[in-house]
Amino acid sequence: MSKDLNRLLRPKSIAVIGGGAWCQQVILQAERMGYAGQIWPVHPKAPEIAGHAVFTRLEDLPEAPDAVFIGINRHATIEAVHALSAMGAGGAVCFASGFSEAVAEDTTGGDLQDQLIAAAGDMPILGPNCYGFINALDGALLWPDQHGARRVDKGVAILTQSSNISINLTMQKRALPIAYMVACGNMAQTSQAEIASALIDDPRVTAVGLHIEGFKNIREWEALAAKAYQKGVPLVALKVGASEQAKAATVSHTASLAGSDAGAQALLDRLGIPRVASLPDLLETLKLLHCYGPLPGGNIASISCSGGEASLIADMAVGSGLTFPSLNSDQRTQLRAALGPMVALNNPLDYHTYIWRDEGAMAQAWTGMTGDDIDLTVSIVDYPTTDPSDWVCTTRAALNVHASTGARFAIAATLPELLPEDIAQELMSGGVVPLMGLREALSAIRAASQVSAPVHDPVCLPGRAKASTTLTEGEAKQALAAFGLSVPRSHTVRGAAAALAAAQEMTAPFAIKGVGLAHKSEHGAVRLGVSAKDVTDVVADIGTDEVLIEEMVTGAVAEVLVGIVRDPAHGFVLTLGAGGVLTEVLRDTVSLLVPSSASAIRAALTKLNTAPVLAGYRGQPAADMDAIVAAVQAIQAYVIENADTLAELEINPLLCTPDRAVAVDALIRKA
Repeated sequence: MSKDLNRLLRPKSIAVIGGGAWCQQVILQAERMGYAGQIWPVHPKAPEIAGHAVFTRLEDLPEAPDAVFIGINRHATIEAVHALSAMGAGGAVCFASGFSEAVAEDTTGGDLQDQLIAAAGDMPILGPNCYGFINALDGALLWPDQHGARRVDKGVAILTQSSNISINLTMQKRALPIAYMVACGNMAQTSQAEIASALIDDPRVTAVGLHIEGFKNIREWEALAAKAYQKGVPLVALKVGASEQAKAATVSHTASLAGSDAGAQALLDRLGIPRVASLPDLLETLKLLHCYGPLPGGNIASISCSGGEASLIADMAVGSGLTFPSLNSDQRTQLRAALGPMVALNNPLDYHTYIWRDEGAMAQAWTGMTGDDIDLTVSIVDYPTTDPSDWVCTTRAALNVHASTGARFAIAATLPELLPEDIAQELMSGGVVPLMGLREALSAIRAASQVSAPVHDPVCLPGRAKASTTLTEGEAKQALAAFGLSVPRSHTVRGAAAALAAAQEMTAPFAIKGVGLAHKSEHGAVRLGVSAKDVTDVVADIGTDEVLIEEMVTGAVAEVLVGIVRDPAHGFVLTLGAGGVLTEVLRDTVSLLVPSSASAIRAALTKLNTAPVLAGYRGQPAADMDAIVAAVQAIQAYVIENADTLAELEINPLLCTPDRAVAVDALIRKA
């Protein structure tokens, strides 16, 4: 991340190349925002544009501009970028489309993008195929369309790859102060991670929201996450691409590589970046992060004047990871003093309407729902769209609570439209978070509590050689055993006589498997519990030229799946889950990226639905967790050593006993 974007994003002079309606709007929008710097239109024929005298050529400008909006066709854009780079301009927004995002329709797009990158040299460019940016802190914007942004002293930065989504987000009426809005386009030269890294250098940026279609360079994202955490600027992501339809749209729209959603989630988890599922969730999370930064945890308190709302928030929080701690004695004392004997004290709390309009009593009661063990207190208030004047007491009470206690406090409306923007602005000004929509509020609280330090170790990046070889089970086990994975004692032999001889060197019972079949169980080529006297008959019945005969592992507590898949967009995805023949039915898995630490592996195993079985369910013996973790680490060691060629690795099952973890089936596919 060596590009200097400071001149481009915080310009003292702006040049606009082109004379159409889009270019005129860039000038008009900058003036409406109160931009105080120089604006220089450039056009070969027009005498004036939007009231400004026009420069015929770039060479006629008084000096190299800090930021340039290039609003001309794609071929002319390349020429302009080359000229700007040569004259030392600070950077440019390339508005034209028809580059790599259009390769499916126009095969010249990729070549033109390469030419654009070469023309730019060291000068940073945004796009092509993008609207540019709005800097609402300084009133500087290269933006060719209407928007809803307003000047702010500090606020959040939002980056999207979609210009249309950028426009829509600026129109929000949620009292969120947006300091920067950046449409990244197809990121020919300057990536989303690089732009975000430049934005967090501005101390007026409080948090960053990222609408991500694909990760292009994992190392850049690792660097961004580390820098943001060190600076104390939280990141939150809306990552699309979970559906096959979204993946297809991503490729056709921006030429980004979406990759697997499991890999994307594992990467975000590793980077310490919480993920939300919708644009409203993104905005509400940014609002919470802007006010309070990351929450220490997910302990919340809820207070409302209706039992229906108390039940609603309790039910909606189920499965979210958020908890409602029981009230302590100090809280109960304060609440009882404010509410009297008629109210049952709980969290969530229905305080009825006995104290409605009594701002002092309301503030006292709401203060009773704060405390050292509460990460955020939420008062559920729905302001009527008819006459909200009788609800002024709630606004004042909330502001008083935060002012007197310094506690993190939120007003949440069950429906987004029941918290008017002017009231939300008043709450925000007083340090109270206005959360619009109860579902969105809980999503925001959950996300704000999930910001964490990124993993220090870099992701292991895979090679891209086509997988052409599948090792036999015996070969795969031998390869993994060399890295410390425990495997059964075994022999691969041809014919019944050789199988019998091998059996005499081992201890029955045996597992006998046909060699050379991708799905042995489906072909009836796996026999378990074979005694020594039945070996020859079983080998003959299986019918393959070669068989693998191995000692059976007994005393298993559980079966675990350990899988590795090469994901070009995110690295090697490590999947842990319930193993055995029902793996696909149970779908009980969790994903990490290679390499993952022993503590991360152990934590992931505890998230499985089958974790109680591993821990010893209902008096049954527990599996040896240390052995399981050691087995996964051995597998990771093999992956790292063979990263250039490995495509897929699977152990299913890893048989887990009270004192061992043994791989009884193995698949390796590689170049």
